[in-house]
Amino acid sequence: MVETLPMDEKYKVHMSKYFEEYNRSLTDMDGFWNEKAKIIDWFKPFDKVLDDSKKPFYKWFINGKTNMSYNCLDRYIKTEKRNKVAFIWVSEKGDEKMVTYYGLYRRVNAFARGLLNLGIKRGDKVTIYMPMILETPIAMLACARIGAVFNVVFSGFGEEALAQRINDSNSKTVITADGGYRKGKIIELKNLVDKAIDLSRGVDNVIVVKNANNKINMEQDRDYYYDDIIEEGYVKPEELDSNDPLFILYTSGTTGKPKGILHGNGGYPVWIANTLKWAFDPKDEDRWWCAADIGWITGHSYIVFAPLLLGLTSIMYEGAIDHPKPDRMWDIIEKYGVNILHTSPTAIRLLMKYGEKYPKGHDLSSLKTLGTVGEPINPAAWHWYYEVIGKNKCPIIDTYWQTETGGFTVSPSLNLGIPDLKPGSATFPLPGIEPAVFDENGNNVKPGEKGYIVIKRPWPGLMLTVNGDDKRYIETYFSKFKNKYFMGDYAIKDNDGYYWLLGRADEVLKVAGHRIGTMEVEDGLVSMKEIAEAAVFGKPDTIKGDTIIAFATLKDGYDKSPELIEDIKKRIKNNLGPIMVPEEIHIVSAVPKTRSGKIMRRVIKAVYLDQLPGDVSTLENEASVDEIRKAVEIIKGGD
Repeated sequence: MVETLPMDEKYKVHMSKYFEEYNRSLTDMDGFWNEKAKIIDWFKPFDKVLDDSKKPFYKWFINGKTNMSYNCLDRYIKTEKRNKVAFIWVSEKGDEKMVTYYGLYRRVNAFARGLLNLGIKRGDKVTIYMPMILETPIAMLACARIGAVFNVVFSGFGEEALAQRINDSNSKTVITADGGYRKGKIIELKNLVDKAIDLSRGVDNVIVVKNANNKINMEQDRDYYYDDIIEEGYVKPEELDSNDPLFILYTSGTTGKPKGILHGNGGYPVWIANTLKWAFDPKDEDRWWCAADIGWITGHSYIVFAPLLLGLTSIMYEGAIDHPKPDRMWDIIEKYGVNILHTSPTAIRLLMKYGEKYPKGHDLSSLKTLGTVGEPINPAAWHWYYEVIGKNKCPIIDTYWQTETGGFTVSPSLNLGIPDLKPGSATFPLPGIEPAVFDENGNNVKPGEKGYIVIKRPWPGLMLTVNGDDKRYIETYFSKFKNKYFMGDYAIKDNDGYYWLLGRADEVLKVAGHRIGTMEVEDGLVSMKEIAEAAVFGKPDTIKGDTIIAFATLKDGYDKSPELIEDIKKRIKNNLGPIMVPEEIHIVSAVPKTRSGKIMRRVIKAVYLDQLPGDVSTLENEASVDEIRKAVEIIKGGD
C-alpha cells in the first residue's frame, strides 16, 4: 500500500482548496451548508441548517420547502438549457432515444397528471419495478412532483422479493413494463408483478409501459397502460418539507429482512449535487455515463437526480455491458463521445477478462475522467482501468459510500483538488464527512492498522431512518459506537491520511488467530496476471478456525492446470505471507454475481458446505452455481 501515482499538475493546483473547504465544513458547519444548500432552489428558505436534538435522528434544513422534480426540470425551462439533451438512451440492440430537458419536463408533467387522475396523492407509496428505460426516471420524477413516496425495486428481483418490498412500503400502486431486455432475452416483468400481487396486499393500480411488446395479462379496473393514462399539461410541484420522505430504497442484505432506507427531500439533493460536483467536476458540455442500474442507490443518485440537478447530459443503457459482444461499453463510449465513465470494479474485472483487444479496437480518446463505485477496487483492476482504458491520462475517482449515506463520502475531488492517487485507495473524505477508524472498544487505531470505519458527525445525505423501524435504524447504525455512524466495513488509514476500504466487517476470515478480510486475499489473487476475478470465503476448521477457500476465473489466453494453481499459491505466499495462502483454489468460468455486479460469496460458501444457498433471486448466472457445485463434487470425490 505504498505505491503512489502522481497526478498531472493541472489536477493538483487546487489541493489547498480541498483542505480549506474540508476544514471549513467541520469548523463552520452552519456557514458552510448555508452556502452549499444554494445548489438547489427553495420555495421557502430554511430556518436552521441542522436539528440534532433527537440524536441519531438528524433533520437538515429545518422548515425549508423544495421539490426534487422542480429542481431537476422546471428551473431550466426558461433558460437556454431547455433544449439541451438530458438523457441519451441506448439499448442492447443499438436502438437510441434522446430527450431534452423540456421534453423530459413535458413527459413528467403528463405522467404526474395521470397519477393524480388515478387518485394517487401526496404521501402515497408507489413501487416502481422497471427496466432501464426512459420511463423509469420519468416515473420517479412524476412521483417526486406530486409528493408520492416511491420505492424503486431492481428489475432483477423475483416475485417474492418484489412482494416483500411492496408490502413493507405499503404501496398501493405499482409501475412496471410488459418486459425488459437482458442479454437478448425478454424479462417478463408484468408477469412477475402479477405473481407478486398474489403475495401482496392492497395493490389498487398497476401501470404498464409498453417496452418489449410481449404477451401479458391486463386485469380490468386495476391495470392501465401508461400511454392511456398520461395527460398533457402542467402539474404544479408540491412544496415539500426538507424532511418529508422522497423515496424508500431497500438494501440487498445477505441475511434477514431487507432494510427500507428512507431519504428526504432537502438534505439528499443538496448532498448528491455537491458530491457529484466535488468528485468529478463535470462541465456543462460533458457527457456523463454512470453505468449502473437505477434500481440501486448509484442509479438514483448519479444516473437520475444529481446529473439533472447539475444540468448534465447522461447516457442511459438498457442491457449487459458485455452483450452482444464484450466491446459494448467501449462501443458506446466511442459512439456518443462519453467524457466521464463511472462504473464498478466488478464490471472492470469482467471486461479485463477479455483482454485489451476490445478496448484497443475503439477510440476512447473522449474520456477525461474515470470513476468506480460499489466496492473497493483491486489495485490490479485499478491499473488496467487507468492504463488500458484511460491511457495513463484519466484520473480515477474511486468513490466509497452506501445506500444509507445517499452519496459519496470518501473520494478524490477533482473540483477541490486531487491528491496523488494510490491504486486501491479512495483517498480522503469529502467535506462534511469526519471519518475515523476504531477498534472494538471505540478507540482510534494507529495509522496502518485495520479497524472499523465510522463517521463521527451527521451530513445532509444521511438517511432519515429505516422505513417503519426506528429501532432497527438505531441498532444497525448507531449502537456499536454511540452517536457515531457505523459503516459496517473494515478500513485502514495510512500514514498519509489515505483511506483504504477492506470490505464488509462481517466477511472476515479468522485464520490461526489472525483476522483477515476477504478483500485482502481477493486482491492478492486478482493481482496475478492470469486471474480475472476471485471469490474467497472461510471453511470452518477445528484447529485454525477458518481455512481459506478460493474460486477464481482466468483471463482469456490462460488455461487451468494443477501447476498453475500451485504456482499461484507460491506467489501468494511470497507476496502476502503463508497465512494468506488459500488451502484450495478452484478455477471456474464464472462466479455467482448479482445483476448489480456483486459477488455472492455466501452462495459459493453454502454450495461448498452443502447448505441451502438461500435467496438467489438477484443472481446473474445460475449456471455459475451449478459449475461450482460440480467443482466441489469433483474435489470432494477425490478425498
